[in-house]
Amino acid sequence: MNQIIGRTSEQTRRLPSEWEAGIAMAKRYASNGPRYTSYPTAPQFNEDFDLTRYRNWQNQKQNHSDPLSLYLHLPFCHDICYYCGCNKVVTRKEGVAARYISELTQELDMQSQLVGKDRPITQMHWGGGTPTYLSDGEVTELMHSLASRFRLLDKGYREYSIEIDPRTVSSATIALLKGVGFNRISLGVQDFDERVQKAVNRIQPYAQVAGLVEAVRAHGFRSLSFDLIYGLPYQNHLSIAETLRKVINLRPDRIACYNYAHLPERFLPQRAIDRHTLPEPEEKLLLAQMISATLQDAGYRYIGMDHYVLPDDDLAKAQAESRLQRNFQGYSLQLAEDLLGLGVSSISQIGDFYLQNAKDLPQYYEMLDDGQLPITKGYMINREDKLRRRVIMSLICDLHLDVAEVEREFGIDFRSHFHDALEELSQAFDDRLIAFKADALSVTAAGRPFLRNLCMPFDEHLAHQSSTGKARFSATV
Repeated sequence: MNQIIGRTSEQTRRLPSEWEAGIAMAKRYASNGPRYTSYPTAPQFNEDFDLTRYRNWQNQKQNHSDPLSLYLHLPFCHDICYYCGCNKVVTRKEGVAARYISELTQELDMQSQLVGKDRPITQMHWGGGTPTYLSDGEVTELMHSLASRFRLLDKGYREYSIEIDPRTVSSATIALLKGVGFNRISLGVQDFDERVQKAVNRIQPYAQVAGLVEAVRAHGFRSLSFDLIYGLPYQNHLSIAETLRKVINLRPDRIACYNYAHLPERFLPQRAIDRHTLPEPEEKLLLAQMISATLQDAGYRYIGMDHYVLPDDDLAKAQAESRLQRNFQGYSLQLAEDLLGLGVSSISQIGDFYLQNAKDLPQYYEMLDDGQLPITKGYMINREDKLRRRVIMSLICDLHLDVAEVEREFGIDFRSHFHDALEELSQAFDDRLIAFKADALSVTAAGRPFLRNLCMPFDEHLAHQSSTGKARFSATV
């Protein structure tokens, strides 16, 4: 691996045979597809959803003491990052966060009454946007609003996490976040190369991030995560090698390394990026392989779907014990069956229902001011959805599917029911990316980078989405 890191652009054309084979494999499976943070995926949610049916189900539900996970979307940012595809509002106007908290509190009132005030909140995540756009006082106010409407916990097993833009916080803010109850922090690093940072309008020196890492550790947070992105302008194998060296030196517990999807027709800020500065497809494939090999050489465990964790991290342990789950925040521990999304554009997964809030602030505010839940889309899963979700999520989280168990649970013959999917996977079987032995479907080590490809044949909705052109997905590799 170290031989690869030191190569020049000319030398990357003469890679060792195993690297050439890996790049050839990536090219073979290059396509577009879902990231499977849910199944069915968000394009299946529809505006004709009958919210009354969901309300009636909640009102008839007998047990309102089951654990619950909360997600809060805080959409504001001070500055635009050109690569970003998140639902966000870039503004420095005074008072916008205060109004948002006021409106969000109305949603908290309605949702706590409907979902149940006494359900223990075992997991909570604040995302955005930039959650730390809020002032320290506003962070404290919002946490108190949550505590007065939901049953927040102070137990060590809870997972209360927040996403942080390193440019927006100081060590004092880190102390405040620990004080109000967060025990996990995710830092948006993206890349440490100055030229890359300038190209995406996100300047955050290594020393700034290192200082925050020191503060996170000093205040005893349970876990620290880094978000990285590859495929950004001016990135190459040399710059990525240096970024990885710095990341490994800081030793975060978890690393999510995402493939940048350049979709300027969909995300307008990306138009500020010159496509000619983006890595060529072959270089981008090399970057992906470098990242994986370098992090694993440094002791990180690849749990799948761009996520790497230290061996003693809770996610690594959960995967070994089949307690890992995947939802709209990525991988997490399976501490609650239901996820309640709060705030503009947020998505809930509760019982057999997916529910999505209004995507833009004016509509979100208007619905709340009219006394309505700000839900504009939904979907109720059926038995076939549950079966296919079971298959897909087992492969993504456990890298393994007990076929006999699924047959007993759903009363099917697996090979017959999924004949077409298994046929579609024939090349993957031949390439030893996935194996079917002794009534078990298992993803091999070679297959982990292609998890999305291995799941797509089991997606009943995907062919329709592709034929109608209603869904546009990012590259799988």
